[in-house]
Amino acid sequence: MHFVNQIGLLFAALVITTVAQATEVATIHSPDQQLAVLVDLDEQGQLSYQVQSGSDKVIEPSLLGITLNNTDFTKKLRLLAVKQQPTVNDSYQLFTGKQQFVDYQANSTVVSVTNQQHETLNVRFQVSNDGVAFRYELDGESSDTRVVMSEQTGFNFPSETVAWLQPKAQAQSGWMNTNPSYEEEYLQATALTTPAITNNGWVYPALFKHQEQYILISEAGGEDYYSGTNLTNNSQGQFKVRFPDQREVTSNGGYLPEHTLPLLSPWRLLAIGTLQTVTESTLGTDLARPNQLTNTDFVKPGIAAWSWGLLKDDFTTFPVQKQFIDYAADMHWQYVLIDADWDQKIGWEKMQQLAAYAKQKNVDLWVWYNSSGAWNNTVYSPKSALLTRADRIKHFAKLQAMGIKGIKVDFFPGDGSSVMAYYEAMLKDAAAHQLMVNFHGTTLPRGLQRTYPNLMTSEAVKGFEMISFFQAFADKEAQHAATLVFTRNVFDPMDFTPMVLGDIPNIERKTNNAFELALPILFTSGIQHLVTTPEQMTKVSEPVKAYLKSLPTLWDETRLLQGSPGKHVVMARRSRCNWYVAAINAQDKAITLDIDLSFSNFSSAQLLSAGKKLTQVEAQQLNSKLFSIKLNPNSGFVIITKGDNNNECTTSLAH
Repeated sequence: MHFVNQIGLLFAALVITTVAQATEVATIHSPDQQLAVLVDLDEQGQLSYQVQSGSDKVIEPSLLGITLNNTDFTKKLRLLAVKQQPTVNDSYQLFTGKQQFVDYQANSTVVSVTNQQHETLNVRFQVSNDGVAFRYELDGESSDTRVVMSEQTGFNFPSETVAWLQPKAQAQSGWMNTNPSYEEEYLQATALTTPAITNNGWVYPALFKHQEQYILISEAGGEDYYSGTNLTNNSQGQFKVRFPDQREVTSNGGYLPEHTLPLLSPWRLLAIGTLQTVTESTLGTDLARPNQLTNTDFVKPGIAAWSWGLLKDDFTTFPVQKQFIDYAADMHWQYVLIDADWDQKIGWEKMQQLAAYAKQKNVDLWVWYNSSGAWNNTVYSPKSALLTRADRIKHFAKLQAMGIKGIKVDFFPGDGSSVMAYYEAMLKDAAAHQLMVNFHGTTLPRGLQRTYPNLMTSEAVKGFEMISFFQAFADKEAQHAATLVFTRNVFDPMDFTPMVLGDIPNIERKTNNAFELALPILFTSGIQHLVTTPEQMTKVSEPVKAYLKSLPTLWDETRLLQGSPGKHVVMARRSRCNWYVAAINAQDKAITLDIDLSFSNFSSAQLLSAGKKLTQVEAQQLNSKLFSIKLNPNSGFVIITKGDNNNECTTSLAH
């Protein structure tokens, strides 16, 4: 047996060596020449690529190719053409996230190969200063449907690379068979050979570090017929793309990509560079499909008050929701979310009254829906009301007439192609009725918020509700939060539902209020649902309340000032002429941070930091742009700077 294993390892090494010794057919550089992609074709006709960042080879030779139901593009390929494309220059607007107006530039080349059936596969590469992207393209037209059976797309890293990886839960597992919903925890700086916890692999985004270079892998820009994919790795530490479990489907729906020609895969993307470069990257939306909506006037980011976070099911009642409307009005927040079973506990007629009452208070409502048909055992309602277009139009028209502004839709079944089509169909129909959308119990958005700007946020995270349920997870909140900033929330909005400023029933809080105040800045979400209740808000100081009354949810600029995944982070985000700087410490020891605010050009600045008690926050004015601050474990701070309106901070708004 030992001899057989040795032969197997030797064979694997020979395969890698063969790829490494392949003939180079194309080289694509980033505009600043710091990144280079080398595309190779070996003697067996296998296509591969590798990536160089400066002097560091961050991706070693890795295979490319796809297999369809009627043909194969993984071996015995011949080079047809290498065509350099015009430089990609794109500018677009976002309604959620770390940067409202975005410019994207990349150098592009298409490598075309033919297989033994004389069919052509194009692999399009785009290399920008912050990363590498590629996708598969099958051109032409066909009346017959093509099915993509698998990809052999690989990501081979140098052996000493470490990774931050989140396992993908097993399909049809968990509470009421609602998995997978991207709600696990990231492993910290783990080895490439770490075996997956389930047979469902690892989710995007996955973060890797080699020497001083970081690589964040995800996907974006998939058409509604293509499955959402994720990663798997083998015992040699090689990663590759995998398709979802066949059970990750809507009722009677498919899980593999199926379409007539032309057929496009999503972009496989790798943000590459320093931690600052990767964290500030916008590749996840740069590569998404452009805005499909002709009207975006109804898309308005904001803060939402929300009773369910702490009060749970029994408080989705008319009197409590009316109290939360008053609370939102007092805090100058735009929205209130009314959660599950509202149709039973409040009813449509009373909901109309709440919507009218909220409008008088200059507050708007969101309501909850259960996405599912028969694919899980959930009973929360309204359920099975959005499965067909006729049902959606019926409900959405009624909501629009009532003045409801958004829907939170929960309990999706995974990443199958039928689920991806369901997301888009729902977003289209919601937009037609001027409804914003929040997906929960869901997959990663993958840039869908650019394509359909009414997608304001998605959960796809182990969020606050799990802190309220499990002490063991509450104990790890700081490390989890300091990891999400560099992984899950880099490209896509994340409905973590942050910030509790008082007690959590049956849970011992470990983070202080200064830490919690930092989270709505560190986490981006088009609709930011804040957990703290009206009762808790009566106990906070006026400076804290003033900060929360003016808290932005859409940013003009983002800068990572310092940090380390899972350990600490200091992030600065600009809204018009004001900067908001937030920091948290997730380590088990105190740290001293040197802060330089010289970039902010402020006329005044206020620091909100930890007091002596868990819930106490101290406020003080800052007179210098250079200062040091000690952060204890599970602590944080917020700095709010006020700048004068001038060309320097308003130019981007007139983009």
